Amino acid sequence: MNEPANIRMPEQPSTTIEEGSSRQQDRKQRMSIILFSGTVDKLTAASILATGGAAMDMQVNIFLTFWGLLALKKGAWKDPNQQKISGEFAEYAPMVMEAFRKKNVKPWIEMLREAREVGEVNVYACGMTMDLLGLSLEDLEDIVDGVQGVAGFVAEARESDITLFI
Repeated sequence: MNEPANIRMPEQPSTTIEEGSSRQQDRKQRMSIILFSGTVDKLTAASILATGGAAMDMQVNIFLTFWGLLALKKGAWKDPNQQKISGEFAEYAPMVMEAFRKKNVKPWIEMLREAREVGEVNVYACGMTMDLLGLSLEDLEDIVDGVQGVAGFVAEARESDITLFI
């Protein structure tokens, strides 16, 4: 459109994209972890990642389902029968467990407790898995904050900067 040279078009207001960008910069970054596995190697990895996220001032949300949920039954982490390495790495289990012992690696649950001391780490049990396994919140370690449905977790994960499936 040709405008006469002496007429200035009004400036457009700032766009929603710019407003959204500044809002995203203001909010705390988030990490969502779906913890499906209950093996020591993967539980340890999840605990280390949660600690790292908390140390970087991220909000960390962990969603426990199936074997990850069973690993957080009261006292399960102390049971030697629960101290397993993932099947695909079973041949390395003795070496890994010995390395953990020699290097005084804390149990994964202690690392997860420490992550909560470092920053905002929320641990939720999957409601459907709880129902399937006949569990209640009282059956789980006190580190579990509550029960959450899949839709609630997915809504949070959608807003996350990092989402991990372990």
